Amino acid sequence: MIDVGIIGGAGYTAGELIRLLLNHPKTNLNFIYSTSNAGNKVHKVHQDLVGSTDLEFSSTINPEVDVLFLCLGHGNSKAFLESHKFSSQTKIIDLSNDFRLEKDRDFQGMHFVYGLPELQKDAIQKTNYNANPGCFATGIQLALLPLAAHQLLKSDVHVNAVTGATGAGTSLSDTTHFSWRDNNFSHYKAFSHQHLGEINESLFALQKDASSEVILVPNRGNFSRGIFTTAYTDFDGSLEEAKDLYKTYYKDAPFTIVSDEEIHLKQVVNTNKCLLHLYKHNTKLLITSVVDNLLKGASGQAIQNMNLMLGFEETEGLLLKANYF
Repeated sequence: MIDVGIIGGAGYTAGELIRLLLNHPKTNLNFIYSTSNAGNKVHKVHQDLVGSTDLEFSSTINPEVDVLFLCLGHGNSKAFLESHKFSSQTKIIDLSNDFRLEKDRDFQGMHFVYGLPELQKDAIQKTNYNANPGCFATGIQLALLPLAAHQLLKSDVHVNAVTGATGAGTSLSDTTHFSWRDNNFSHYKAFSHQHLGEINESLFALQKDASSEVILVPNRGNFSRGIFTTAYTDFDGSLEEAKDLYKTYYKDAPFTIVSDEEIHLKQVVNTNKCLLHLYKHNTKLLITSVVDNLLKGASGQAIQNMNLMLGFEETEGLLLKANYF
């Protein structure tokens, strides 16, 4: 069994990570570090785990664990690693944005690999340090990677993406209260969302001469979880050519599926899947992408990365059924 530790255990992402690790056949959850909840039962915070675990949040860490997951707020992972030292054999998977961009990937002798398995599985399998992608970034990149890989991004890509309330985390704000979010819809950070940086780096790594811009309008939806993304851009080929291109690109990706039928969020909520659907209108190719922001967009993908880093089956512990009904 692999001993695993979690730093920052109270948020939505950590809650899903704990659930997945408790049910993973090859992991032992060694500790869950939380300064604000130390001594409390985990199921008191993550109430879906009542009856599943008697673990308590810890105020101490085990620096010898095999795998460490960092579930801290953006900007806090670097500070934590500066003040806490772990074994050189410990594999670290960071779920914040601290190490996702190229300029941030080298830190204190550690080189973090960007952890999108569909983009660079080989590099993930060889690294000890993984920067887990953002949720919007995951859904949008999976919608566009095949085009970039075939040098087909020749015009701007217009992206409209809607995320559920869990994407904002557990801390309450003016736009996360139920009375504001319910029966409501709004956009935020139009054209400037922080995930654009990692999206652009991945696309330009595949198509270095791309002159197109990813124009992103993120939206807040009045549902709990999931991200529904539509992206369109110019495409000279036929719809059948586009489908063949996408299906070939993702033929070895167990969680990314190109559907011939129109897709919707309920097909992926509570799973590590990304479903894609293609539609051609005149010269425009429309790509629809759906993911669960807490799983394929965060904790599920982190487990997928762990599996690859440890040489496990990529799907180990992640064969989950969608909450369809």
